[in-house]
Order: sequence, then C-alpha cells, then structure tokens
Amino acid sequence: MKTITITYDDKIVRWFLWASVIFGLVGTLAGVFIALELAWWPANAARWISFGRLRPLHTNAAIFAFVGNMIFAGVYYSTQRLTKARMASDLLSKIHFWGWQLIIVGAAITLPLGLTQGKEYAELIWPIDIAVAVIWLVFGANFFWTLAKRREKHLYVALWFYIATIVTITVLYVVNNLAVPVSMVESYPIFGGVQDALVQWWYGHNAVAFFLTTPILGIMYYFMPKAANRPIFSYRLSIIHFWGLVFLYIWAGPHHLLNTALPAWAQTVGMVFSLMLWAPSWGGMINGLLTLRGAWDKLRSDPVLKFFAAGVTFYGMATFEGPLLAIRSVNGLAHYTDWIIGHVHAGTLGWNGFMAAGMFYWLVPKLYGTKLHSRAAANYHFWIGTVGILLYVVSMWVAGITQGLMWRAEQPGGGLEYPNFIETLIVLKPLYWTRLVGGSLYVIGLIMMTWNLVKTAMNGAPAETTVEVPADDLPKNANWKDLVFGKPALVSLVVVALMLAAGFVDAIPASVLIALSVAVAIGGYYLTAKGRSDDKPTWHRLLEGRAGLFTVFTVVAMLVGGVAEIVPTVIATPEATTIQNTPYTALELEGRDIYVREGCYTCHSQMIRTFTWESARYGAVSELQDSAFDHPFQWGSRRIGPDLARIGGKYSDLWHYRHMVDPRQISEGSIMPVYGFLKDARIDADGTAAKMRGMRSVGVPYTAAQIESSASDERAQAAVIASNLAGQGQAGVAADSEMVALIAYLQRVGKNHTAPGESGAAATATASAEGGAR
Repeated sequence: MKTITITYDDKIVRWFLWASVIFGLVGTLAGVFIALELAWWPANAARWISFGRLRPLHTNAAIFAFVGNMIFAGVYYSTQRLTKARMASDLLSKIHFWGWQLIIVGAAITLPLGLTQGKEYAELIWPIDIAVAVIWLVFGANFFWTLAKRREKHLYVALWFYIATIVTITVLYVVNNLAVPVSMVESYPIFGGVQDALVQWWYGHNAVAFFLTTPILGIMYYFMPKAANRPIFSYRLSIIHFWGLVFLYIWAGPHHLLNTALPAWAQTVGMVFSLMLWAPSWGGMINGLLTLRGAWDKLRSDPVLKFFAAGVTFYGMATFEGPLLAIRSVNGLAHYTDWIIGHVHAGTLGWNGFMAAGMFYWLVPKLYGTKLHSRAAANYHFWIGTVGILLYVVSMWVAGITQGLMWRAEQPGGGLEYPNFIETLIVLKPLYWTRLVGGSLYVIGLIMMTWNLVKTAMNGAPAETTVEVPADDLPKNANWKDLVFGKPALVSLVVVALMLAAGFVDAIPASVLIALSVAVAIGGYYLTAKGRSDDKPTWHRLLEGRAGLFTVFTVVAMLVGGVAEIVPTVIATPEATTIQNTPYTALELEGRDIYVREGCYTCHSQMIRTFTWESARYGAVSELQDSAFDHPFQWGSRRIGPDLARIGGKYSDLWHYRHMVDPRQISEGSIMPVYGFLKDARIDADGTAAKMRGMRSVGVPYTAAQIESSASDERAQAAVIASNLAGQGQAGVAADSEMVALIAYLQRVGKNHTAPGESGAAATATASAEGGAR
C-alpha cells in the first residue's frame, strides 16, 4: 500500500489551548468578583463593573472564551488524527483563531459599557453577532473540508459529536439573534413576548447542550481512551448516546419556562423530553466511566484520569439534576432561586472545567515533547478544585431551597410568612460568602494549573507530529439509497413524524403520539436487528463512511424539535391588532432600553407564575399579552430582587428616585447597586423615532403619527414626572435625564391596558400622578 507523509498542524492547537488557559482565569476571576458584589454590595463601585453589566461578561467569558477555545483546541488536535489528514486550510485555521479572539475582546469592551441585546447567553450586539456567525462558518468550512480530504473512511464517534455541534450551533445562533438594527450598536429581536421567551430558551438550553456538552463529549470519547490506554467501553452505547442526545435535547428548552405564560402544551412537551434525556445522558456517563475498567488503579497517581473521571461524574450528576428540575413541582420550588445557579456551575466547573484540565495536562506534554512538570501540583489542583466546587454548589443548593421555601411560606391564619422580599435575601448572606470562598479555591487551582503548564512548555519545545498515511483513494461509499431507504432510516422517519405531529396537537393527544413513537422505536430496533448477518457491516457502520449523509441525518434529527415547538407558538400568538395592550410611549421605550442596558433582568423577573403565593406577593398572574410588545422579553431567570411584573403605579415617582440613588434608604439590607449616575446622564429624544420605527418593523403597532411626534411626546411626559418629583420635594431633576426615563418605564410595567379613548402617554402620565400621591 502506498503512503504519503503529512505533518499535523499542532501550532493552531497550541494557540487555542493557551487562549483557553488565559481566558479561563479571566472568566473565573470575573465570576469571583461578581460573587463578591452579591456578598458585599459596595464592590459595585462603578457603573462599568456593576453586577448587571459584569454578569453577562462572566458568562460569555466562561462559555465562549474559556470553554470555546478549549473545544477548538481539542477538535483541531483530534480531528487531524481521526481523519489522518492535516486541517484542510492553515489560513482558515488562523482566521478562525484570530477572529474568535477579536470577538472575545469585543465582548469584553462592549458588555461593561452596557451595549447588550439583553438576552441570556446572547447579549452580544448585532455587529459582533455577525462576526460570530462568520467565524463559526469559517470553522465549519475548515472542519468539513478536512472530512472531505480524510484518509480514514470511518468516522469515529468523536467526529459525530463535532458534526452535531457545528450544524446545531449554526441554526441556534442565527435564529435566536435575528434582529432589526436601529443603530450601529442597538437592535431589537424580531421575536417578542412569549415567542422570544421560547426561542431564547430553545437557544439557551441548547447552547448548553450543543456548545458545553456535545463537543466536550466528543473530546471525552477521544482523549479519555487515549489517557487510559483503553478502548471505549461500548460502540453500540455510543450510538444510542449520540442519536438520543441530538434528537431529544432540542425539545427540552421549555422546561425553563414552566408555570409561566408559555402555552401549557409547550411546557408539557419540554418537561417530558427533559425526563427522557436521563437515558442517553447516563448512557454516555456510563460509557465514559467504564472505559476506565482495568485502569482504576491509575486514578491514585494519574491526575489526568482523576480529572476525566471526576468530570464525567459531574456530567452524570448535572444531567440527573437537570431533568429533576424540569419536573413541574420541583421547578416551582427551584426556578428563580440560587439552586439553578448551583446546578449550572456544577456542570460548568465540574464537567467543562475538569475535562479541560484533564485534556490540558495530557496534551501540553505531547505538544512540547516533554513530561508534565509537576504531577503533585496537578493532583493538588484536583483536590482544591473539587473542594471549591463542592463549597460553591452545596451553598447554592442550600440557598436556593431556602429561598424557594421562604417565598411560599404562609402563616397559619393566612398571609405570607415573609411578605418583605428583603427578608428572604438577608438570610442568604452567609451562603453568598461561602460561594465566594468556593469560587476562590477553584481559581487558585486554575492558577496552579497555569503555572504547571507554562513550566511544562518551558521544559520542552514545540513538537511536530509527522505520520505516514495511505495514499490510495478511500473505498467506495455505500449506495446512498440503501442508507436513506434502509429499515433504520424508515423507522426513524416514522418516529420523527409522530414527534413532529405531537407539537401541533393538545397535551393528551401529544402524549399519546410520543408514547407511540417510543413504541415504534423499540419495535423498529428489533425489526432491523432481525436477520442481520454478523459478517456484514451494519447500517450505521455504513453510514459512518458517508460524512455528508451523516450530517444530513444529524440536521434532520436536530430540526424536528425546534420546528415542532417554535412554529406553532409563532402561528398561535395573537396578532398585534387583537392584543389588548398599548405599546410603550417614546419615553418608556427609552427607559426600557436603560433597564436592559444596566442588566436589571439579571436580578429581577417580570413573570408572576401560577402560584397563589406569587400572586399574594406580587399581584395578578402574568398573562401572555402582558409582554407581547417586549423585544426582548424580560421574564428573567433569577430573583435577587423581587418580581417587577406589576410594579407600575405601586410606588411614587419619588420612591423610585430614592431607590435608585440609595437602595438601602428604601430597603435596609438591600444588595442592589447604586444608580445615582442616571440623574446626570441624558437621553436623546430626537433619536427615539428610529427606535420606534425599528419596533414597528418587528410588529409593535406604532402609528406614523406617534413616531412623528415622539420627541415632543417624550419631552411632555418627562416634564410631568419631573414636576411630580419637584412636588414631592425632589427638585432639580432634569426632565431629559435617564433617571426620569427609567421611572417612566417602571411606572408603566404591568399597567398595559388603557382606558377607552386614553392614549398611552396619557395613561402613563396618570400612573405617575397617582404614584406621586402615594
């Protein structure tokens, strides 16, 4: 057999690896700082470093900078060796690297400046979104080009997960970030209210699934057997693991919106599919851990295997807890509490962080042709990191359960036991300090890892891997018709059709269709297995030789859930003309943009769920139409402060002013940052018309007359609020200040319905006047 010599491009692997190490430190240090801000509010020393602005920076740095660069390092290293081919284009690899780092720098600059879209895990402004899409496509093109040039016909399981990651993230990111720009840094998403909520958590949940999970699973399937010098435990289990995750994960997003205004059928579907995820997720965990069979003795001394084994265990625990939290009753207790924060960080720090550490400790010595500088330091890193995670997660579990129980506690004779929200916050302060200690320990472990890796690299020199690969053409592909019309494909088609139909019917018929699809899947397995010859390759083995067809099947499996959930929600949402709701006035729209800019949605929700104790605390249960014109929606995902869905008219303008200038003056024990700077900042009334035109283009029914008179209407409404403040003893507040605009917005939230013949501006002016009398 003829061979050719190739040299793998490991330079790009080194680049991404060191970028991940650096941004891992940056992202976790940002996390420690915002943890300090919650434990000790004076740490919110300036607007640029307030919790509301830094929290998105922390999440983006951890996800896209730390884990993202780690993924790219692992993918570039393993793909070349699994395909027996150098990456197709060194130029595309370099464009990918530098483009991704520039995106990260752009995020680091814009987010502290308050330039945000206000959507969780998707805060980046529209020009950066476009850059992300372009660079992601560069990465995808380089990857699939390499598959086309591969010298190894069979696609190993790690490559399956990489394929799923690339195609799914492309769809998720593009759909969730569809928006109409109104300036070079501002835009409004095309979806609003319940549509935006569903699309956002379809994206948000599956960003976790297909950015923080599937590529790391691919890395697990490659690096864990390498480190243990053992084959993967079960090839068949890896097939079930892959297709189960790809098909089921995409349906589970609505479990983030249980007990809300989201249609009940969507909530039920999200809960059911979340529970079904237990099976493939734990199948993957078992497959990973049992790969270590016969090598368990190495865990005592080998830090790489320690990190991999613990990382996979954290994956199993997180994927057990996730479906548990998707059960409606459990979610009712946990949602909006710190329990969710503990759950997320168990996965991020334990699964992503420990898998990254294990990969780095295994990879750096090979990339530099030497041995790890200090095994003892790596082992110490493991233990200090583990203790840090446990302190963090357990403290948040306790805090979350405490919050949930206190919010719903009732007195024997009726009424809330803790009617003042601040009571349920003050009790958590010791747990916030514990979380800070745990996070700090984790960062110390990362610092030790960085020192160890740098010393390892200094002890060696960049190494190049040169190998002999077959020069002959790959064997002929299986006939695509045999694969597309084979028994497994046809059975899968029936299952997909049943699942798709479930998204368009009521809850009971949907449950029947889902059960029927499961029965068809089980029966189909036995049908396809019957009569199969052991001396012939299986249908799936043949599919693994056709990268293009494999990718198509993956896309189909992924798209079904999104189409079944999102399309009916978009179709069923009432038209703007039928919604008994009035769009925000020009001034309120400006105030809402300030609310989003300051990250208020990271601490406050605007969704009163279907519980009597929530209604007793906050007011009437939120309805679908309450947020119909919210682009983006503001339902939130956490309550560090009370829900604001019915805040409009509840307090006076002066109360809101004093609350912004000195929160402790209003609520003793509050941890809210000071927003006094808003009274000195000015809004541009002449620029609001462009925003209203942008909102009209996404479906908000502004008239041409309202847009034309926006500047004068805005100034008139602002003058009323400034006059109210002066009449209540707070003279000198500029009518064109951001403070006045924010007060206008807050006085409007939850008061969407106007009296017959009353304009939106007049209604809000009335609310402000009423508030001033309180």
